[in-house]
Amino acid sequence: MTKFTPLKDRVLIKRAEQEEKTPGGIIIPDTAKEKPVEGEVLAVGNGIRDEHGTLHALEVKVGDKVLFAKWGGNEVKIDGEEYIILKESDILGILNK
Repeated sequence: MTKFTPLKDRVLIKRAEQEEKTPGGIIIPDTAKEKPVEGEVLAVGNGIRDEHGTLHALEVKVGDKVLFAKWGGNEVKIDGEEYIILKESDILGILNK
């Protein structure tokens, strides 16, 4: 991947691959699949400054598995790969291992 650094409180995420089958074994066609709301953080911005000029780092870090808002963010292609860029506030939580 090309070196990419999000600005301020933005985060670059690679969506998780969606399951091809339901737990019952039914194969899901591509047209019926929803985009996953789970992914891995690949890059994070430096943080955001408050009204006093203090820089506050982001809570998420590279490698975190996260859940994010279904309709949040911007989808982008970098070097032919699809990613999503979100503000940290669009991330709902970190999945613990």
